[in-house]
Amino acid sequence: MYTPNRWIVLAIASSALLLVVIDMTVLYTALPTLTHDLNATASQKLWIVNAYALVVAGLLPTAGALSDRYGHKPMLLAGLAIFGVASIFAAFAPDAGSLIAARAVLAVGAAVMMPTTLSIIRIAFTDERERAMAIGVWASIASGGAALGPVVGGALLSWFWWGSVFLINAPIVIAALVAGAWLITPSRPNPARRIDLIGSALAMTGVIALAVAIKEIGAGERPLAVALGAFAVSGAALTLFVRRQQGMAAPMIDFRMFRKPAIAMGMLVALLTSVAMIGVELVYSQRLQLVLGLSPLEAGLMILPLPLGALAAGPLAGMLVGRVGAPRVMWTGMAAAGAALALFIIAPAHGQMTHALLLAASSGGLGAAMTAASAAIMGNAPADHSGMAASVEEVSYELGGAIGVAAIGGALSGLYSSAMGSVAGAPAAARDSIDGALRAAGQMSPDMAATLMTQARLAFDHSFYAVLGMAAALVLATAVLIRMATRRLPVPAQARVG
Repeated sequence: MYTPNRWIVLAIASSALLLVVIDMTVLYTALPTLTHDLNATASQKLWIVNAYALVVAGLLPTAGALSDRYGHKPMLLAGLAIFGVASIFAAFAPDAGSLIAARAVLAVGAAVMMPTTLSIIRIAFTDERERAMAIGVWASIASGGAALGPVVGGALLSWFWWGSVFLINAPIVIAALVAGAWLITPSRPNPARRIDLIGSALAMTGVIALAVAIKEIGAGERPLAVALGAFAVSGAALTLFVRRQQGMAAPMIDFRMFRKPAIAMGMLVALLTSVAMIGVELVYSQRLQLVLGLSPLEAGLMILPLPLGALAAGPLAGMLVGRVGAPRVMWTGMAAAGAALALFIIAPAHGQMTHALLLAASSGGLGAAMTAASAAIMGNAPADHSGMAASVEEVSYELGGAIGVAAIGGALSGLYSSAMGSVAGAPAAARDSIDGALRAAGQMSPDMAATLMTQARLAFDHSFYAVLGMAAALVLATAVLIRMATRRLPVPAQARVG
């Protein structure tokens, strides 16, 4: 069906997506201020960030089924409304626990509307070339928007209190609600799609337990048995979820989709690009403020090459997918990103311009790979399962972001605590996090405070470069894996995404 206002529809869907992905990372530059104002611990910091991504990932399969069953337009509008109300509550949260709860409700709204954005694009664009371009725009918003979050947060914190990073959502929600209700054409509902509440609970349990396990291993704060127990819970819940879905006539996730190599490969790339992008951005934004002493706005501007690289790469990758194939764009994008991260580690003294170019190259490579992954998944999914395919893809993005925060953020925390644990006389708060070191330094004499902060910043810096090396190795290994798996495919088969 030809949609005359399809490009306006793309703009509406992209606006909704932008809200979702910005809120995943907007707190990065606000975290030091938040931690101080709400007296949050290192663990609470990670949960303030991760509660959002984890709830979104856990609810997306159910949201995708709801989108197919009741239609994409009403679900988009409902998600926007929930998101807007929750943003107001988050803006005025009085303590860390309340903010974590508000972030979880925000995630409910995000999960409801996120699968609809890609499904609406999939239905509105019937021409293969236009669809590839539209998905390229969508993917550039997904990757670039996440990278733009710290910039937005830094700019807002220069003039307003930390709650403004949530309150800014309200006018955008209102505009998207009005435009969406007026311009988006309703899709045909599919009453055969069932809603499996037990399956949804199993998926949520498995995802959250997985993130807890990864965080515990990275941080090393408690005995290994805690992480192993969380892994066991995750494995059991996700196994039961898969078996339950395989036994249903109308599952939330039809795992037969993964028999198509393009879809399976796209899911893997979506997961790992998010792990790298979100994890690196979190630790880099913290380093800029806590080690280099930049303000939130200055830190946001230093991060600006990340969203610019991803935003530029998305549409270009969308055009390349139709010419050289999604797999080739995926592995070359990942290889370029991994090489840029590796060069960033070995060029710490080459100035900010070099750092900016390497950041743009890394996010551009990841953004290109993400675009190709989206094109491969949505182009190979049946039209009546577009909501399901979109939700599964977005589970990969959100779960990847949550794993990135838990694994890379947790590893940074663990390495920092280990380094500070060997510092004689360091207060317990200083061993917990560099934010704790700042608080402890405020109660010391100037000389003792300066010594403590020098040690804390050195420990953080060493930990930062170590986890950056882990991210680079992960991205490069993924590029090699995709290349080896697809080297015998002819270009025409790679280029087919529809």
